[in-house]
Amino acid sequence: MEEPSPQKLQKKKKKKRPYKSFQNGVKYKDIKFGDGQEVSKGDKVTVYYVGQTSDNDTFDKVLSGKGFTYKYGAGEVIKGWDTGLEGMKAGGKRKLIIPSELGYGESGSPPKIPPNADLHFTILVKKVA
Repeated sequence: MEEPSPQKLQKKKKKKRPYKSFQNGVKYKDIKFGDGQEVSKGDKVTVYYVGQTSDNDTFDKVLSGKGFTYKYGAGEVIKGWDTGLEGMKAGGKRKLIIPSELGYGESGSPPKIPPNADLHFTILVKKVA
């Protein structure tokens, strides 16, 4: 009986999707595409999320309960969020890398977010209304 080749023994590796970029420098990678209502300016969007600094320190998260709700495109959150959810639909999950100037900039948000920190978010859109 012929032995399987080493290639067949290795598990198939998932292809890593590269990050895409919005014009303002926010990078994103869709993990799961939603099939609900698409996020539009003025919508109330409810999300679950994890926010981390570049060194993987978690500075904020909402993973259960009612989630976090805000008005999309109204300036209620950091600028990178108002860009980063563009094109998402309810049920979608996306990773964002937000440059410092579209986050908390030179001042940071002490004590958890240092000055000039790029921010990494994983966001799940739960509801769009």
